[in-house]
Amino acid sequence: MSLAPDQMLAGSTSAVLPAAPIDVDGHTMSPGRLLRYLQIKVHHLVQEQPWDSIRVIGGYDRRAEISRYEKGGKLFNWERPTAEAHGRDLLVKAFPGTDYVHHYGLIIATYLGMTGRPADNVTYQLPDPALRRAAVEQLNLGLDGDLVIVGWALEHLAPADAVWTRGPGYAWHRATMHGRRVVYLGFRHSIWGDVAGRVVHRLAELGASDVVYVGKVGALAPQIEPNTMLATGNASFVDGELVTWNDFFGDFAVAQPGVHTGLHVTSPSILLENRDWLARHAEHAFVDPEIGPMGAAARNAGIGFGYLHVISNNLARHYPADLSNERHGDVVRRRALLVGRIRDILTNRLAARVI
Repeated sequence: MSLAPDQMLAGSTSAVLPAAPIDVDGHTMSPGRLLRYLQIKVHHLVQEQPWDSIRVIGGYDRRAEISRYEKGGKLFNWERPTAEAHGRDLLVKAFPGTDYVHHYGLIIATYLGMTGRPADNVTYQLPDPALRRAAVEQLNLGLDGDLVIVGWALEHLAPADAVWTRGPGYAWHRATMHGRRVVYLGFRHSIWGDVAGRVVHRLAELGASDVVYVGKVGALAPQIEPNTMLATGNASFVDGELVTWNDFFGDFAVAQPGVHTGLHVTSPSILLENRDWLARHAEHAFVDPEIGPMGAAARNAGIGFGYLHVISNNLARHYPADLSNERHGDVVRRRALLVGRIRDILTNRLAARVI
Protein backbone atom coordinates (compact mmCIF):
# COMPACT_ATOMS: atom_id res chain seq x y z
CA MET A 1 0.00 0.00 0.00
CA SER A 2 2.72 2.46 -0.90
CA LEU A 3 1.49 5.98 -1.49
CA ALA A 4 3.18 8.62 -3.59
CA PRO A 5 4.63 11.62 -1.70
CA ASP A 6 1.92 13.95 -2.96
CA GLN A 7 -0.73 11.51 -1.72
CA MET A 8 0.95 11.25 1.67
CA LEU A 9 1.07 14.96 2.34
CA ALA A 10 -1.90 16.26 0.36
CA GLY A 11 -4.24 18.22 2.58
CA SER A 12 -2.12 17.66 5.71
CA THR A 13 -3.74 20.41 7.73
CA SER A 14 -4.03 18.65 11.10
CA ALA A 15 -2.33 20.21 14.11
CA VAL A 16 1.23 19.33 15.09
CA LEU A 17 1.08 17.91 18.62
CA PRO A 18 3.83 17.34 21.17
CA ALA A 19 4.77 13.75 21.99
CA ALA A 20 5.81 13.82 25.63
CA PRO A 21 7.63 10.92 27.32
CA ILE A 22 5.46 8.86 29.63
CA ASP A 23 6.07 8.49 33.37
CA VAL A 24 8.23 5.37 33.21
CA ASP A 25 8.02 4.62 36.94
CA GLY A 26 4.23 4.35 36.72
CA HIS A 27 4.13 1.98 33.77
CA THR A 28 3.03 -1.65 34.03
CA MET A 29 6.35 -2.76 32.49
CA SER A 30 9.50 -2.36 34.57
CA PRO A 31 11.87 0.34 33.27
CA GLY A 32 14.44 -2.17 32.06
CA ARG A 33 11.93 -4.20 30.11
CA LEU A 34 10.20 -1.12 28.77
CA LEU A 35 13.52 0.20 27.44
CA ARG A 36 14.22 -3.13 25.70
CA TYR A 37 10.77 -2.96 24.12
CA LEU A 38 11.47 0.54 22.84
CA GLN A 39 14.94 -0.28 21.53
CA ILE A 40 13.57 -2.84 19.07
CA LYS A 41 10.93 -0.36 17.84
CA VAL A 42 12.80 2.94 17.46
CA HIS A 43 14.33 3.75 14.06
CA HIS A 44 18.13 3.55 14.06
CA LEU A 45 18.47 7.18 12.96
CA VAL A 46 16.76 8.25 16.19
CA GLN A 47 18.94 5.99 18.31
CA GLU A 48 22.26 6.86 16.70
CA GLN A 49 22.30 10.65 16.39
CA PRO A 50 20.66 13.82 17.75
CA TRP A 51 18.14 15.90 15.78
CA ASP A 52 16.87 19.44 16.09
CA SER A 53 13.35 18.13 15.56
CA ILE A 54 11.64 14.77 15.03
CA ARG A 55 8.14 14.69 13.56
CA VAL A 56 6.04 11.54 13.08
CA ILE A 57 3.50 11.70 10.26
CA GLY A 58 1.19 9.29 8.47
CA GLY A 59 2.92 8.23 5.28
CA TYR A 60 3.70 4.69 4.14
CA ASP A 61 6.91 5.26 2.19
CA ARG A 62 9.34 2.40 1.61
CA ARG A 63 11.55 4.69 -0.46
CA ALA A 64 12.60 6.55 2.70
CA GLU A 65 15.33 5.08 4.91
CA ILE A 66 14.33 1.71 6.34
CA SER A 67 15.16 0.94 9.96
CA ARG A 68 17.92 -1.58 10.57
CA TYR A 69 15.83 -2.98 13.41
CA GLU A 70 13.08 -4.37 11.23
CA LYS A 71 12.56 -8.09 11.90
CA GLY A 72 13.67 -10.04 8.84
CA GLY A 73 12.71 -13.51 7.70
CA LYS A 74 8.97 -12.97 8.02
CA LEU A 75 6.21 -12.79 5.45
CA PHE A 76 4.06 -10.36 7.43
CA ASN A 77 4.14 -7.56 10.00
CA TRP A 78 7.81 -6.78 9.71
CA GLU A 79 7.85 -3.34 8.12
CA ARG A 80 8.27 -0.45 10.54
CA PRO A 81 8.14 3.34 10.10
CA THR A 82 10.77 4.76 7.78
CA ALA A 83 12.64 8.05 8.14
CA GLU A 84 13.77 10.93 5.97
CA ALA A 85 16.38 13.49 7.02
CA HIS A 86 15.96 17.15 6.09
CA GLY A 87 19.15 18.72 7.37
CA ARG A 88 18.99 18.53 11.17
CA ASP A 89 15.28 17.64 11.13
CA LEU A 90 13.95 14.08 10.90
CA LEU A 91 10.61 13.13 9.37
CA VAL A 92 9.39 9.70 10.51
CA LYS A 93 6.80 8.09 8.24
CA ALA A 94 4.38 5.64 9.87
CA PHE A 95 1.49 3.85 8.19
CA PRO A 96 -1.37 6.40 8.21
CA GLY A 97 -3.46 5.56 11.23
CA THR A 98 -4.43 7.89 14.07
CA ASP A 99 -3.49 5.42 16.79
CA TYR A 100 -0.25 4.28 15.15
CA VAL A 101 1.13 7.76 14.52
CA HIS A 102 0.38 8.75 18.13
CA HIS A 103 1.81 5.47 19.45
CA TYR A 104 5.03 5.83 17.52
CA GLY A 105 5.45 9.43 18.66
CA LEU A 106 5.17 8.23 22.27
CA ILE A 107 7.68 5.46 21.55
CA ILE A 108 10.30 7.90 20.28
CA ALA A 109 9.77 10.50 23.01
CA THR A 110 9.86 7.92 25.80
CA TYR A 111 12.97 6.27 24.39
CA LEU A 112 14.78 9.60 24.24
CA GLY A 113 13.69 10.44 27.78
CA MET A 114 14.86 7.07 29.10
CA THR A 115 18.26 7.43 27.44
CA GLY A 116 18.90 10.89 28.88
CA ARG A 117 18.31 12.84 25.69
CA PRO A 118 15.98 15.81 25.14
CA ALA A 119 12.50 14.79 24.00
CA ASP A 120 10.78 18.16 23.79
CA ASN A 121 11.53 18.30 20.05
CA VAL A 122 9.35 15.26 19.24
CA THR A 123 5.97 15.95 17.65
CA TYR A 124 3.37 14.02 15.69
CA GLN A 125 0.80 15.02 13.09
CA LEU A 126 -2.31 12.88 12.74
CA PRO A 127 -3.14 11.84 9.16
CA ASP A 128 -6.18 13.36 7.49
CA PRO A 129 -9.26 11.14 6.96
CA ALA A 130 -8.81 11.14 3.17
CA LEU A 131 -5.27 9.79 3.53
CA ARG A 132 -6.36 7.14 6.02
CA ARG A 133 -9.08 5.96 3.64
CA ALA A 134 -6.82 6.01 0.57
CA ALA A 135 -4.22 3.81 2.25
CA VAL A 136 -6.70 1.04 3.08
CA GLU A 137 -8.65 1.32 -0.16
CA GLN A 138 -5.61 -0.03 -2.00
CA LEU A 139 -6.62 -3.39 -0.57
CA ASN A 140 -8.43 -4.99 -3.49
CA LEU A 141 -9.56 -8.63 -3.44
CA GLY A 142 -12.41 -10.36 -5.19
CA LEU A 143 -14.51 -11.79 -2.35
CA ASP A 144 -17.88 -13.52 -2.49
CA GLY A 145 -19.00 -14.46 1.00
CA ASP A 146 -15.49 -15.58 1.96
CA LEU A 147 -14.22 -16.01 5.48
CA VAL A 148 -11.10 -13.81 5.72
CA ILE A 149 -8.47 -14.75 8.30
CA VAL A 150 -6.24 -11.77 8.94
CA GLY A 151 -3.40 -11.00 11.31
CA TRP A 152 -0.42 -12.77 12.83
CA ALA A 153 1.20 -16.20 12.19
CA LEU A 154 -0.70 -16.66 8.92
CA GLU A 155 2.19 -18.54 7.30
CA HIS A 156 1.63 -21.22 9.96
CA LEU A 157 -2.18 -21.18 9.74
CA ALA A 158 -2.49 -21.41 5.96
CA PRO A 159 -1.90 -24.71 4.14
CA ALA A 160 1.75 -25.73 3.94
CA ASP A 161 1.68 -25.45 0.13
CA ALA A 162 0.09 -21.99 0.15
CA VAL A 163 1.00 -19.74 -2.78
CA TRP A 164 0.76 -16.10 -1.75
CA THR A 165 -0.52 -13.53 -4.22
CA ARG A 166 1.03 -10.13 -3.50
CA GLY A 167 -0.61 -6.73 -3.55
CA PRO A 168 0.72 -3.31 -2.47
CA GLY A 169 1.74 -3.95 1.15
CA TYR A 170 -0.20 -7.19 1.58
CA ALA A 171 -0.49 -10.78 0.33
CA TRP A 172 -3.24 -13.39 0.36
CA HIS A 173 -3.91 -17.05 -0.27
CA ARG A 174 -7.31 -18.55 -1.12
CA ALA A 175 -8.29 -22.05 0.00
CA THR A 176 -11.37 -24.17 0.65
CA MET A 177 -11.85 -25.70 4.10
CA HIS A 178 -14.75 -28.04 4.81
CA GLY A 179 -16.65 -26.53 1.91
CA ARG A 180 -16.08 -22.92 3.01
CA ARG A 181 -14.11 -20.41 0.92
CA VAL A 182 -11.31 -19.03 3.09
CA VAL A 183 -8.87 -16.22 2.33
CA TYR A 184 -5.73 -15.79 4.44
CA LEU A 185 -4.72 -12.11 4.34
CA GLY A 186 -1.54 -10.65 5.77
CA PHE A 187 0.11 -7.22 5.73
CA ARG A 188 3.80 -6.41 5.65
CA HIS A 189 3.16 -3.33 7.80
CA SER A 190 1.32 -3.07 11.10
CA ILE A 191 -2.47 -2.60 10.96
CA TRP A 192 -2.43 -0.93 14.38
CA GLY A 193 -5.57 0.30 16.12
CA ASP A 194 -8.03 2.22 13.95
CA VAL A 195 -6.30 0.98 10.76
CA ALA A 196 -7.50 -2.54 11.60
CA GLY A 197 -11.08 -1.29 11.82
CA ARG A 198 -10.80 0.25 8.37
CA VAL A 199 -9.40 -3.01 7.02
CA VAL A 200 -12.53 -4.86 8.23
CA HIS A 201 -14.75 -2.17 6.72
CA ARG A 202 -12.91 -2.53 3.42
CA LEU A 203 -13.18 -6.33 3.47
CA ALA A 204 -16.93 -6.05 4.00
CA GLU A 205 -17.13 -3.69 1.01
CA LEU A 206 -15.23 -6.25 -1.07
CA GLY A 207 -17.66 -9.06 -0.20
CA ALA A 208 -16.36 -10.82 2.93
CA SER A 209 -19.05 -12.34 5.12
CA ASP A 210 -16.84 -13.05 8.16
CA VAL A 211 -13.47 -11.85 9.41
CA VAL A 212 -11.34 -13.69 11.96
CA TYR A 213 -8.41 -11.86 13.54
CA VAL A 214 -5.49 -13.86 14.91
CA GLY A 215 -2.94 -11.97 16.99
CA LYS A 216 -1.55 -11.33 20.45
CA VAL A 217 -3.32 -9.82 23.44
CA GLY A 218 -2.34 -8.68 26.94
CA ALA A 219 -3.98 -10.18 30.02
CA LEU A 220 -5.25 -8.01 32.87
CA ALA A 221 -5.84 -10.88 35.32
CA PRO A 222 -2.63 -11.66 37.24
CA GLN A 223 -3.05 -15.43 37.26
CA ILE A 224 -2.70 -15.90 33.48
CA GLU A 225 0.87 -16.75 32.51
CA PRO A 226 1.88 -15.42 29.08
CA ASN A 227 2.14 -17.84 26.16
CA THR A 228 0.12 -20.59 27.86
CA MET A 229 -3.47 -19.78 26.86
CA LEU A 230 -5.61 -18.37 24.07
CA ALA A 231 -8.10 -15.51 24.33
CA THR A 232 -11.48 -14.95 22.67
CA GLY A 233 -14.67 -12.99 23.24
CA ASN A 234 -17.42 -10.93 21.65
CA ALA A 235 -17.23 -7.53 23.34
CA SER A 236 -14.81 -4.64 23.84
CA PHE A 237 -14.84 -1.23 25.47
CA VAL A 238 -13.84 1.36 22.85
CA ASP A 239 -13.53 4.96 24.08
CA GLY A 240 -15.76 4.09 27.02
CA GLU A 241 -18.49 2.52 24.87
CA LEU A 242 -19.31 -1.18 25.03
CA VAL A 243 -19.13 -2.67 21.53
CA THR A 244 -20.44 -6.17 20.80
CA TRP A 245 -20.51 -8.10 17.53
CA ASN A 246 -21.84 -11.23 15.89
CA ASP A 247 -19.13 -13.64 17.04
CA PHE A 248 -17.94 -16.00 14.30
CA PHE A 249 -16.96 -18.57 16.94
CA GLY A 250 -20.16 -18.39 18.97
CA ASP A 251 -19.63 -20.67 21.98
CA PHE A 252 -17.30 -22.98 20.07
CA ALA A 253 -13.86 -21.50 20.83
CA VAL A 254 -14.40 -20.84 24.52
CA ALA A 255 -15.53 -24.45 24.99
CA GLN A 256 -12.07 -25.67 23.93
CA PRO A 257 -9.35 -26.44 26.50
CA GLY A 258 -6.91 -23.62 27.17
CA VAL A 259 -9.14 -20.84 25.83
CA HIS A 260 -9.97 -17.95 28.15
CA THR A 261 -12.78 -15.46 27.57
CA GLY A 262 -13.79 -12.14 29.06
CA LEU A 263 -14.41 -8.47 28.41
CA HIS A 264 -11.77 -6.82 26.22
CA VAL A 265 -10.73 -3.16 26.43
CA THR A 266 -9.19 -1.23 23.54
CA SER A 267 -6.07 0.84 24.17
CA PRO A 268 -4.45 2.92 21.41
CA SER A 269 -0.90 2.51 22.77
CA ILE A 270 1.00 0.20 25.08
CA LEU A 271 2.75 3.32 26.39
CA LEU A 272 -0.53 4.55 27.91
CA GLU A 273 -1.12 1.35 29.90
CA ASN A 274 0.27 2.45 33.25
CA ARG A 275 -0.75 1.29 36.72
CA ASP A 276 -3.48 3.92 37.01
CA TRP A 277 -4.91 2.72 33.69
CA LEU A 278 -4.75 -0.87 34.95
CA ALA A 279 -6.60 0.02 38.15
CA ARG A 280 -9.41 1.60 36.11
CA HIS A 281 -9.73 -1.53 33.97
CA ALA A 282 -9.10 -4.25 36.53
CA GLU A 283 -12.49 -5.85 35.79
CA HIS A 284 -11.57 -6.44 32.15
CA ALA A 285 -9.83 -9.52 30.83
CA PHE A 286 -7.69 -8.44 27.84
CA VAL A 287 -6.22 -5.41 26.10
CA ASP A 288 -4.94 -4.65 22.61
CA PRO A 289 -5.38 -1.82 20.06
CA GLU A 290 -7.24 -3.65 17.25
CA ILE A 291 -10.01 -5.95 18.49
CA GLY A 292 -12.45 -3.18 19.42
CA PRO A 293 -12.20 -1.19 16.17
CA MET A 294 -12.45 -4.40 14.14
CA GLY A 295 -15.49 -5.62 16.04
CA ALA A 296 -17.18 -2.23 15.70
CA ALA A 297 -16.50 -2.14 11.96
CA ALA A 298 -17.89 -5.65 11.51
CA ARG A 299 -21.00 -4.81 13.52
CA ASN A 300 -21.59 -1.66 11.48
CA ALA A 301 -21.10 -3.57 8.21
CA GLY A 302 -23.39 -6.43 9.26
CA ILE A 303 -20.75 -9.19 8.99
CA GLY A 304 -19.39 -11.69 11.49
CA PHE A 305 -16.17 -11.17 13.40
CA GLY A 306 -14.14 -13.25 15.80
CA TYR A 307 -10.74 -13.16 17.43
CA LEU A 308 -8.55 -15.97 18.71
CA HIS A 309 -5.31 -14.64 20.20
CA VAL A 310 -2.23 -15.81 22.01
CA ILE A 311 -2.08 -14.21 25.47
CA SER A 312 1.40 -12.76 25.05
CA ASN A 313 1.95 -10.66 28.18
CA ASN A 314 0.42 -9.80 31.54
CA LEU A 315 0.00 -6.23 32.75
CA ALA A 316 -1.02 -7.10 36.30
CA ARG A 317 1.93 -9.33 37.25
CA HIS A 318 5.52 -9.61 36.05
CA TYR A 319 6.33 -12.92 34.37
CA PRO A 320 9.59 -13.91 32.67
CA ALA A 321 7.97 -13.46 29.23
CA ASP A 322 6.63 -10.09 28.10
CA LEU A 323 6.72 -7.78 25.07
CA SER A 324 10.42 -7.04 25.49
CA ASN A 325 11.68 -10.59 24.84
CA GLU A 326 9.34 -11.94 22.18
CA ARG A 327 12.25 -13.30 20.15
CA HIS A 328 13.49 -15.57 22.96
CA GLY A 329 13.59 -19.23 21.96
CA ASP A 330 11.25 -20.46 24.70
CA VAL A 331 8.68 -17.76 23.85
CA VAL A 332 8.82 -18.72 20.16
CA ARG A 333 8.41 -22.41 21.01
CA ARG A 334 5.43 -21.85 23.29
CA ARG A 335 3.72 -19.59 20.79
CA ALA A 336 4.22 -22.14 18.02
CA LEU A 337 2.26 -24.66 20.09
CA LEU A 338 -0.55 -22.15 20.62
CA VAL A 339 -0.66 -21.29 16.91
CA GLY A 340 -1.20 -25.00 16.30
CA ARG A 341 -4.14 -24.88 18.70
CA ILE A 342 -5.57 -21.87 16.83
CA ARG A 343 -5.28 -23.76 13.55
CA ASP A 344 -7.08 -26.77 15.04
CA ILE A 345 -9.89 -24.67 16.51
CA LEU A 346 -10.44 -22.83 13.21
CA THR A 347 -10.51 -26.13 11.30
CA ASN A 348 -12.91 -27.75 13.75
CA ARG A 349 -15.13 -24.68 13.81
CA LEU A 350 -15.57 -24.92 10.05
CA ALA A 351 -16.02 -28.68 10.21
CA ALA A 352 -18.87 -28.20 12.67
CA ARG A 353 -20.67 -26.18 9.95
CA VAL A 354 -22.38 -24.00 12.53
CA ILE A 355 -21.79 -20.98 10.30
